[in-house]
Amino acid sequence: MDDDALEYHRTDPPGKIEIATTKPTNTQRDLSLAYSPGVAAPCREIDADAGEAYQYTTKGNLVGVVSNGSAVLGLGDIGAQASKPVMEGKGVLFKRFADIDVFDIELDLDDTDAFVESVAAMEPTFGGINLEDIAAPACFEIEERLRERLSIPVFHDDQHGTAIISGAALLNAVEISGKDLADIEVAFAGAGAAAVATAEFYVSLGVRREHITMCDIDGLLTTERAESGDLDEYSRQFARDLPEGDLADAMRGADVFVGLSAGGIVSQEMVRSMADDPIIFAMANPDPEIGYEEAKAARDDTVIMATGRSDYPNQVNNVLGFPFIFRGALDVRATEINEEMKVAAATALADLARQDVPDSVVKAYGDQPLQFGPNYIIPKPLDARVLFEVAPAVARAAIDSGAARVERDIDEYVERLEARLGKSREMMRVVLNKAKSDPKRIALAEGTDETIVRAASQMVERGIAEPILIGDEDEIRSTVANLGLELDPTVVDPESGDYEAYTDHLYERRKRKGITRREAESMIRDDTDYFGSVMVDRGDADAMLTGLTNHYPSALRPPLQVIGTADDAEYAAGVYMLTFKNRVFFVADATVNQAPTEDVLEEVTRHTADLARRFDVEPRAALLSYSDFGSVDNEGTRKPREAARRLREDPTVEFPVDGEMQADTAVVEEMLTGTYEFTDLEEPANVLVFPNLEAGNIGYKLLQRLGGAEAIGPMLVGMDEPVHVLQRGDEVKDIVNLAAVATVDAQHG
Repeated sequence: MDDDALEYHRTDPPGKIEIATTKPTNTQRDLSLAYSPGVAAPCREIDADAGEAYQYTTKGNLVGVVSNGSAVLGLGDIGAQASKPVMEGKGVLFKRFADIDVFDIELDLDDTDAFVESVAAMEPTFGGINLEDIAAPACFEIEERLRERLSIPVFHDDQHGTAIISGAALLNAVEISGKDLADIEVAFAGAGAAAVATAEFYVSLGVRREHITMCDIDGLLTTERAESGDLDEYSRQFARDLPEGDLADAMRGADVFVGLSAGGIVSQEMVRSMADDPIIFAMANPDPEIGYEEAKAARDDTVIMATGRSDYPNQVNNVLGFPFIFRGALDVRATEINEEMKVAAATALADLARQDVPDSVVKAYGDQPLQFGPNYIIPKPLDARVLFEVAPAVARAAIDSGAARVERDIDEYVERLEARLGKSREMMRVVLNKAKSDPKRIALAEGTDETIVRAASQMVERGIAEPILIGDEDEIRSTVANLGLELDPTVVDPESGDYEAYTDHLYERRKRKGITRREAESMIRDDTDYFGSVMVDRGDADAMLTGLTNHYPSALRPPLQVIGTADDAEYAAGVYMLTFKNRVFFVADATVNQAPTEDVLEEVTRHTADLARRFDVEPRAALLSYSDFGSVDNEGTRKPREAARRLREDPTVEFPVDGEMQADTAVVEEMLTGTYEFTDLEEPANVLVFPNLEAGNIGYKLLQRLGGAEAIGPMLVGMDEPVHVLQRGDEVKDIVNLAAVATVDAQHG
């Protein structure tokens, strides 16, 4: 492991971070704007109003991670220089999880006054200061003095990070165990910076100070020790009027044990001495105060256990806190991170753990079950939703408590946060908002599938659709109960209801296509794809999703046979929306038409352009080939060329379109407008129509896998009523996204 880590860090370029430019620097004009003489303009603006630094510099998204290396986790006092890899790593986490830039600052200073003065002098540079790995008790004084002096947030993560994350776990643990914060007795092992800050935070959450018993290496923190001068001014706050004792005495009868000390100091006998259904947070790293299995095996009742390790349930990991707390604080230009903001962060984390967990998170952790309960009381660090829950909660608390210098509409703020994580979230937010404005009834043909049930719950929770689950009602309701979902589902059971009218409808549709009435009756009863198709065709549902458990062609066949294409359409097509960091493309056809004619290509282009507009994207269409504007002339190149000609000459087509052209010509501005000045596309295309299914499927998958695009779809266009066919393995978020698209389709009639 050490060899791997050394190789990781020394691989050229050494270290883990770099500085990247965010503005063009390609021309002399660019450089004159970036530096002299253009840079004088923002300097004058900031000189007139210091607050303009947030407008013209990186200050508003820049945090200083500052340490003297006097208490590096697991390594002790290794000094400033040796702590640099840790501080760089902290910067990586800030960037990875919250898109916050960091300068790591290692100060070779042991003197508290000198350290405070040095950090204070850097206030103009940063939007916030993250103090890291500074030994107690100096860390308390340093943070306190800097908070008093600076008008930007100062946060010592070693103190407050563990406090906030374990506080979130505590909120959920007491709920599961049926206990009350005001009544619980809490025993602490350790009286250092993290322990004192955690105990203080628990008081903020509602634990009574007189119910906290703290123990250090010398025994219980008692009033006698405090009066003798044996305790510093910070740990003295938790001295109790008790006789001398040790950790075993502190744990006897306690409801909660909080370990922030050393591994292996808690025995099974100590665990057995605790109150019923004990809560054990053994957070020493790398070895907890008592092992997970050992603690669980000590008792027959419910032991709710958390550690600092990733290989056991309920990991108390600071990365759940500091990136998102700073994100919220920076975005409202907070002057501090106060107690209200910390409580808001813990509460948001606790609430998130009660929600259904995305499939992507479950897969990231080895497909282990993740459902609110004793083994899941805090979210996982790789859960992207933490950003959208914690940062807004912190921002709102900063505004409400008066710590914010700017106010934000929190709903709009969440959308901005989603845009930070990728174009696909930004694009889907457009459709989700439209769906919420007028939710529609979505028939879910595979209603008994657990993933579909979870998706239905989220559709209701997010207000984007009214799901109708098709399938065995007892099985569906049992699944809802087993998943612990707050969903009262609308269920339609083809086998238990009277659906003779559905049989008649299907028979009328297919009687001259080889289907007898008896076969129609069987199909309605036994095939939910046909049942859902009839439901939509009759107007009993507004749209339909299917295909999660079937091959795409098999799932597509029933809606094509029953619902068919729209009056103005002859063909359906499958479209993927591919998003990159700053660009979005709609790619067609990737799922339906194997060898399209020029008629098909023309129609698919129209449908795809209409779909782009549903996402508030003005379409610019390119019909692709392996030639540019007639450079090769054969049957294959003539089809997209002819389709493009028809579209250009049609006065009803209100979007630019051209072709045939190669893919790079379509998307690279210099090639498009520099070489082919005659093209009707004045900007690169965002609707890419492939010449056949083979090319479309290969193209979108290469863009997704090698180009790093995020794919949403396939979205079925050209149908008479909204129908979307899922792909095997789609996750809950994929289903919810397509449900939103289907709702918006239905809104358009």
